[in-house]
Amino acid sequence: MADTADDLSAPLGQDTVRRKRRFRLPFTGIQVLAVLLGLFLLAFAGFAIFGDNPLGGEPVARIAIRQTASPGEKAVTAAPGDHAGSAKSAPQQAAPGEHKTVTIIDGSSGKRQDVVIGAGDAVDKAEASAAPAAMMAAVDQRLLEKSRYGMIPVVADGLKPFTAYAAEADRAKAAKMPVVAIVVAGLGVGAAKTTDAIMKLPPAVTLAFTPYGSDPSKLAERARAQRHEILLQVPMEPFDYPDNDPGPQTLLTTLAPEQNIDRMYWHMSRFQGYAGIANFMGARFVATDAVMQPIIREAARRGLGYFDDGSPRSTAPTLAAGQAMPFAKADFTIDAVPTAVEIDRTLAKLESLAKERGTAVGVASALPISIERIGVWIRALESRGIMLVPLTTAMLKSKSG
Repeated sequence: MADTADDLSAPLGQDTVRRKRRFRLPFTGIQVLAVLLGLFLLAFAGFAIFGDNPLGGEPVARIAIRQTASPGEKAVTAAPGDHAGSAKSAPQQAAPGEHKTVTIIDGSSGKRQDVVIGAGDAVDKAEASAAPAAMMAAVDQRLLEKSRYGMIPVVADGLKPFTAYAAEADRAKAAKMPVVAIVVAGLGVGAAKTTDAIMKLPPAVTLAFTPYGSDPSKLAERARAQRHEILLQVPMEPFDYPDNDPGPQTLLTTLAPEQNIDRMYWHMSRFQGYAGIANFMGARFVATDAVMQPIIREAARRGLGYFDDGSPRSTAPTLAAGQAMPFAKADFTIDAVPTAVEIDRTLAKLESLAKERGTAVGVASALPISIERIGVWIRALESRGIMLVPLTTAMLKSKSG
């Protein structure tokens, strides 16, 4: 009854307010949402920290290697950046007479592509030619030795970097017909123009990289992944030095041979996988026998070829011959006058020289007009009875001739 009396004596509506307060939830809707969001972020952070996925959301391409000679063997998969995985798979190289099928899986589209590697004579040539072309061989760790600047090329077990990193070519066919080699130089500084040269020009075009730029190693590896053979350009003293300065660690006529070789080691350590070296500028240096000779001798000792960009007073041809070193000299600078008309005219001269002499070599920069005109010219080259070859193939043909 007391409760009834209290209810009757209470002001109208007060009991309703009291009951609403009695059963109200301890959190508002916004507070609940904030708690749930916090729990989600905490769970995500825990996954990122403790989850074993170093690529965290990056597109992944997986490569499955199947040993066709041993069907029961487990496939090996590797993702980009998985250095430990690639090192562990090294002992599984195909033995002579065996081959492997590499399945490349695009992580974003799921597209699969099978490539036969290590086939040798065991795989029918028609089948091998129908398969998609594999990437160039990875940098061989045996062909590296440590310097105070980093790893530099060396000959090991009779194998030379020139041989290991030369691009594939039909050399038997090249021996029977006129050939042209094109070198696009000055790459590595300017990622956009370098990428254009890598992607827009066919693999038979050789690419020469300067040692400068923020990450020349990354761009050089991208070129090799597209099956271009590459060269290292070594900066050398021009006639108007220092007004015209190639860059840090330039080889100079005023330095002792050991100092120039030490500087060359710095350049050599900037990236790997090159078949030879070339001069970057350097008209005065290459014309001075006393300073050029130790450089040629050292490069030959390390199993490299040499490409001369065409300096008329260069001593490199004679010095390279004295070392039995693979060598080539540019016959024409394709874009000395960087217009479409002049580039086309120079390419026509290059073509005529190849027909006359059997081999011709041109050098160009990565200007957009140069890449565009060279690409157009190359597409019709074979129909005119001339073969485009990597520089190393032209070097070997000239040497054998």
